[in-house]
Amino acid sequence: MEALAFVIGVVLMVVGLAVSIALHELGHLWPAKKFGVRVGQYMIGFGPTLWSRRIGETEYGAKAIPLGGYISMAGMYPPSPEERAREAAASGSDTAARPGRAGGGFFATMVQDARAANDETLHGDDDRRVFYRLPVFKRVIVMLGGPVMNFLFAIVLFSILVTGIGVQTATTTVASLSECVPATLTSECAASDPAAPAAAAGIEPGDTILSVDGQPVDDFAEASAVIQEGAGDPLTLVVERDGSERTLTVQPATTEASVTAPDGTTTTDEVGFVGISPTVEYVRQPIWGGAQAAVDQVGAVAGILWQLPVKVWETGVDLVTGQERDPNGPLSVVGAGRLSGEVAAADSPVLNRVAGFLALLASLNIALFVFNLIPLLPLDGGHIAVALWEGIKRVWAKIFHRPPPKPVDATRLVPLTFIVVIALIGMGAVLILADIFNPISLF
Repeated sequence: MEALAFVIGVVLMVVGLAVSIALHELGHLWPAKKFGVRVGQYMIGFGPTLWSRRIGETEYGAKAIPLGGYISMAGMYPPSPEERAREAAASGSDTAARPGRAGGGFFATMVQDARAANDETLHGDDDRRVFYRLPVFKRVIVMLGGPVMNFLFAIVLFSILVTGIGVQTATTTVASLSECVPATLTSECAASDPAAPAAAAGIEPGDTILSVDGQPVDDFAEASAVIQEGAGDPLTLVVERDGSERTLTVQPATTEASVTAPDGTTTTDEVGFVGISPTVEYVRQPIWGGAQAAVDQVGAVAGILWQLPVKVWETGVDLVTGQERDPNGPLSVVGAGRLSGEVAAADSPVLNRVAGFLALLASLNIALFVFNLIPLLPLDGGHIAVALWEGIKRVWAKIFHRPPPKPVDATRLVPLTFIVVIALIGMGAVLILADIFNPISLF
């Protein structure tokens, strides 16, 4: 049964990933069509086509490997010099452009192949329904559409999680009482330890703490903070029991706990202790909680991605040496699938498992959002950077009363794009191997 639940969790993550990719590509497709760009294909996945259907001028379909997707827009780049020369010759122009030469070598061949593939999407040199002819701001909107869709999807998922289900919170309702005052907050009771003050004060499981020492408290963290500061001093607790309020007096004992300062240093300090364990419940957050959680997650993911090569290197070292991986390090889709399977197979209430899956899928979409904004081709951020560079050149020319510059030919960046792709494939391979042979586990 546990194995079946694990498989279901993996399948759900695969479906969630496919939905995330589909939404990402829709984020590109909708504005592209709105701005009049001709879109030849909308595909989810790579490899052999499993299903496709043509609607209008666009072929919609799904491929065998659901690890990405794409839309095929006409004229991502300006026509190549050869194409312009052929168009000019066909029109009988005396100012036919000379065929361009990329030179010899592997990268030059790649540039020529990219230009040839792009030329095939053009309907003549006067084709207006092409991406490269769009104003800069429209090109940015088209390329931003994909990542933004992932961000919006993450907000929806986080909203379901924190507002619809809630966040597990230690409440002010007493779950149980400790029997003793341990030497430290993390140690076990010993026979010589004194009895805990809570039971002696008359506190019972099921009591709801309303205030501590005259201070109203909304959760256990607030109550605990007042108690820890009141070591050795009698405190007045107002609790609700069986629908009525009762006032009790408790004198916190003194024990030791680790305290983390704002600068990150940890010290040991004496704190008050009464021996109360809270009830943990799902507490629903305000409607804006989902958006806030998504924004917070963006910061966390960005903090990992900017040092991604180092993190992947450390993951590779851990893979070779067998050391335990950083639980906050990067994952591949294989790792995300494994974690989803662990969540589904966990011995916990169904609601907890649903919440865990939603959190994983939302975090995955945040990762897609941040990753695709990296300003390197072939990522969306690279196309945005190219469009913005052209915009800067146009503004510069306008300021100094120069002729408008030609559209930026991003095919010249194909060698750099190739290097980026190889680096991404290499890092992806390391993460996949690590997720297979040295996986991160939630439990």
